[in-house]
Order: sequence, then C-alpha cells, then structure tokens
Amino acid sequence: MATATAPSTAPSSPLPSLRDLLRVGIGVPAGVLGVLAMVILPLPPMALDVLFTFNIALSIIILMSVFYVARPIEFGVFPTTLLLATLLRLALNVASARVVLLHGYAGAGAAGRVIESFGQFVVGGNFAVGVVVFIILTIINFAVITKGAGRVSEVSARFTLDAMPGKQMAIDADLGAGLITQEEARTRRAEVRAEADFYGAMDGASKFVRGDAIAGILILLINIIGGLAIGTIGHGMPLSAALHTYTLLTIGDGLVAQIPSLLLSTAVALIVTRMSRPQDMGGELGKQLFGSPKTVAVAGGLLGIMGLIPGMPNVPFLLMAAVCGAAALLIHRRRAALKAAPPPPKPAPAAPEARELTWEDVRPVDPVGLEVGYRLVPLVDSKGQGADLLGRVRGVRRKLSQELGFLLPAVHIRDNLDLAPTVYRINFNGVPLGESTVHPDRELAINAGRVFGPLQGIATRDPAFGMEAVWIEPSSRDHAQALGYTVVDPSTVIATHLSFLLQSHANEILGHEEVQQLLNALAKSAPKLVEDLVPKTLPLSVLVRVLQGLLAERIPIRNMRTIMETLAEHAPRSQDPSVLLSQVRTALGRQIVQDIAGVSAELPVITFEPDLERLLQSSLSAGATGAGLEPGLAERLQQQMSETAQRQEAAGNAPVLLVPPALRSSMAKFLRAGLPHLHVLAWNEIPDNRKVRVVAAVGR
Repeated sequence: MATATAPSTAPSSPLPSLRDLLRVGIGVPAGVLGVLAMVILPLPPMALDVLFTFNIALSIIILMSVFYVARPIEFGVFPTTLLLATLLRLALNVASARVVLLHGYAGAGAAGRVIESFGQFVVGGNFAVGVVVFIILTIINFAVITKGAGRVSEVSARFTLDAMPGKQMAIDADLGAGLITQEEARTRRAEVRAEADFYGAMDGASKFVRGDAIAGILILLINIIGGLAIGTIGHGMPLSAALHTYTLLTIGDGLVAQIPSLLLSTAVALIVTRMSRPQDMGGELGKQLFGSPKTVAVAGGLLGIMGLIPGMPNVPFLLMAAVCGAAALLIHRRRAALKAAPPPPKPAPAAPEARELTWEDVRPVDPVGLEVGYRLVPLVDSKGQGADLLGRVRGVRRKLSQELGFLLPAVHIRDNLDLAPTVYRINFNGVPLGESTVHPDRELAINAGRVFGPLQGIATRDPAFGMEAVWIEPSSRDHAQALGYTVVDPSTVIATHLSFLLQSHANEILGHEEVQQLLNALAKSAPKLVEDLVPKTLPLSVLVRVLQGLLAERIPIRNMRTIMETLAEHAPRSQDPSVLLSQVRTALGRQIVQDIAGVSAELPVITFEPDLERLLQSSLSAGATGAGLEPGLAERLQQQMSETAQRQEAAGNAPVLLVPPALRSSMAKFLRAGLPHLHVLAWNEIPDNRKVRVVAAVGR
C-alpha cells in the first residue's frame, strides 16, 4: 500500500532576517533613525548598558580597522562611519543625561551598571578624582589629538586637491605613451578622484570629533548644575549628598562617552597621518623605528648613564638600558647575517666553440634599437630595480601598432659602454635619431604650462617635447605634483621619447615586408581586391611609397580597405605616387578631419590671402617644395605661419592650413620641417558634414 506524504507547510514568504535587511540597504538607515529616536524616547538603564558597551566595542573595531588597512582610501567609508559613531555617542549622552536628571536621586545605580562602574570603580568613588581624570582626558582629546588631526586633515586635503591636475596629466602622459591601457587609465583616474574625495571628506569629518569633545564638556557642566538643582530643590536632598551622587553619575557618564571619543580621535589621527601608498603600519613602524642598531644602542647608553646618577631610580633605568643593548646586538647580528649570506652561484660561461664564420655571424642592423649607458642597465632589469623599461617599451609598441595600423618591429635594447653612464640613444636602421640623459635615482618633474612655484633639482628639458623640466629627488614627488608639475620616472621618460620618435618617423619603418603582411591580412576579407590590384595593376613598390606618404603626414593606415579601393579606382590612369596619395587623402578625408577636430561640427582653419595664393600657384609646381619661392618671401611665410599656428594652439585648437588641392602637397613639404604639428588640408578633403571657420589669413 502506498503511503502519501504530507505537503510541506513552509511559509511562502518568510520574514526577512537581519542579514537580508543589511544586504538590501535598510539596516543602516533604520539604525540612524533608531539613534535619533534615542534623543526623544526615554531608555531603561539596561538598554543604556547594552548601547554603551556597543559604543565602546564599535570604537575599538574602527581603531583596529585603521591599523590593518593597507591604504587610507581602502577605508573610504571612514568619514561616514565617523559621523554615525559620533551621532550615536551624542544620542547616548542625551539619553543618559535624561536618566541621570530624572532618577539620579535614587542612587549611583539609577543610570545603569556601566555608568555606575565607571563612576565607582574607575575613579574610586571619589568625584574629585573623577573630575580631574575627565578634565585630563578631555584636554588630551580636544587640545592634542583632535586639534592635530584636524590640522593634518586640512593640509592633506589641500595638497591632495592641488596635486590632482599633475596626477591627471601624469596618467594622460602614460596613456599617450602606451605605458598603460584605457582600462588602467580609468582605474588610476578613479583612484585619484577617490583619494581627493576621501581627504576632502576627512577635512570636514575631523570637525565632528572636535565638536563632540566640546559637547562632552558642556553636557558635563549641564548635568552637574542641573543635578544639584533637581536633587536639592526637587527631591530635598542635602547639598553634599546631591553633589556626591550627581557628580559621580555625571563623571561616569562623561567617561563612558569620552573613552570612545578618544579612540575615534586616535583613529582619525592615524588614518590622516599615513602615507597614501600601500603599507603595513605595524611592519613599517617596527622596521623604521628599530631597523638601525645604532639608534637603539645610543638610547640604551643614555638610559644607562641616567641609571648611574645617584638619586635616580637606578634599577628601572639600568634594566631598560640592558634591554636596549641586547636588542641592538640582536639587530646588528641579524643585519650582519643577511649581508654575509652568499649570493646564488652564477652559471659558468660556456666555452666558445671553435668553428668557421658563417653569414649567421653577420648581425643585421636593427630597425629600431635602444642603447643605454651602464648606469641605466638596472632600468631594463625590472626584477632588480622595479622599473620595468621592457614592459613600457612593449606597451609603446602595442599602442602605436594599433594607432598607426601596422606592426612595429621589436625594439632591441642593449648596453653601450661608449656612451656616458646615464645617456641613452635611440637608433633607426643603425642611425642615431635621438639621445638624452636621465638620472636613474631621480624623477623628472615636467612644467606642462601651469605650475605654482620652482623646484630644487637639476634643470633640463623633456627630451620628447622640449618642455622645461627638473630632475628631482623621489621624496619631492608629492610636493612637485601639488605645484602642478607632471612627475614621471626615468623609464617613462625613455619610453615617451621612443614613442615620439616612432610616431614621427613611422614612414621610415614601414617597408615592403610590412606592406605585404598588411595585404595578406586584407586578403582574408577582400581577396579579389588584393588579387586584382597588386601586382597586376599597381606594383608593390608604388603602394609602399603611397603608404609611407600617408604616415609621413601623420595619417594612420588602419583603413586599408578604403586605401586599396581608392588605388584600384585611380591606378589604371596614373602610377605617380604623389597623384595617388592625393586621391587616397581625399577618400580618407572624414578620418583625417576626425583625428584633427574630433566630433566638433566646426573646423577652424588658416588660409592664404588671395594675392599670396595666386603668387604661390604661379611659383610652385605640383612637385616643388619651396625652391621656386623668393627667399625673403619663403622666410616671411614660415615666420607668419609659425606665429599663427602658435596662436591656434594657445586657443586650444589644432593648427590647420586650408589650401587649394594644387598647393597642398607642395606646402605640406615646405612647412613640415619648421611646423611639424601643422596640418595642411586641401579643400576637397573636407567632408560635407563639417563646417569650416576661417580664423586667420596669412598674406605677403
């Protein structure tokens, strides 16, 4: 016989637990409302005992959390936590004051066991001693810890906010050099904002603690005076009995509130005096205080001398001197053991093989090479110095390959004893193209245009962009950022210089092999286009020259499909690379203007006055580079274009010269050397959805 089981009788919608309430965000608002209710509703002594104990426990937990957090911003809710804890303590003060004034005549236990214990046991039942202890704790909290923490919070907030522009520019510089990705840049910007928000909030939150200390003093006076009046007038108590009872209750109440206040003030002082970088506070204190045996030994010697003076407490001083001496000896032996530890054995060099030379022994010239002096070799060894130059160079190569549209060759890094110890050199195809000096033990503070004071250090210029800079000590980094400088390490300086040169000379790096790889990649998606164009219609060498021309004018070749389709249309009529380059530029007009002006619908441009334009058209042929111009006119033209371009850059716009198509190629070559940041566009390269606004006209 089958037996039927009863259906489950579990409720369909159980009541939410405390954990569920906290998870959905109701617990904290409900707690705040409960704290505010304590100000209005009377509480029994048992509830006061529980809440006072919870307040002390909460203060200890907050103090321990400050000790064990690695970075201050990891405890980002500390200002809010401080406000809530202060609000809880003040509400308890109000609730306990109500109980003391209403039922204090009944004896020391009228306000609960916690207040009675602090009034009887902690101060020995002597209200005079209690008053003195309370005043001492209040002075320590109010005049020492709270005041100092408030000042440190104010200074930290000011310097953190002043340093924000420099930190943001440093992030932009690392992103522009390819040292970090977009995601890493967003993360670092979020950290900078979080740090500024934290110290700004701490500047205001420290005022809560200061106001709480003042409120504690006022509540103490009010409770004593009010208690005496209520006890003597309302309940007919003798003056001495009322003074003893109400003073002990008030002192107990004040001490119960003052001790958590002191703990929170200490937590505020600890978190605002910590370094912003990750650190273990306990380990750092032990390492920096007792890391040197000399300091401990000197302290022990002074204690020993004081212990030998007649009339001094000899035994405690001599005992502590012996402890310091033993500690100094232990630290010295530990450091000596670390120094005496043998280094790991190096592998024996392999014996050279006796063989004949081959073509493999002839080392080819590196397309891109980086040579460093012997003092810069540790920058390459990231394990030894923590400065990963190899990683930064790989980041530069990855970023530029994505931007330019072709794979840049690997950068070969080697040491060169012929160079000065702190000099590096960048070579393209074996020819030095850039060279500068870096100081591996310093950092470079770059004046990006808005700084608020000078720096002490070695004056120099940024090797990539020629901006004024100063080599500073690493300890001055925060000060330099607060003054508005962009501070970078030596590896970033080298990587940024390399990135600048790779962008400026990308056309010299692109060769037949790279173009063939681009064609192979395009053939996977458009095989017929590649097959019909190269080499049937257009030789590979002409395609290479067209792509090199685009890179020389800072136009990426990412859009290979459009480039190849344009060449397939115009190559049957002309094989001239200059003519084909003009046609490709027209097809890429939307991309070119987008890279210059972004999403703005208006493009500010510089033009030539009509008489100068006619003169140039009559003087320059399509392939000329300025040789047909009268020397004085050429010099004036260069000078006027330079001044006009500088005004455009100062206004925040990219300098763009708009000329007729017949002049574009000649003027681009003529102005490229003196004005590398000037964009020379033809009329037919402007897309239809862009408006042109003439901001300046250059004349004769």
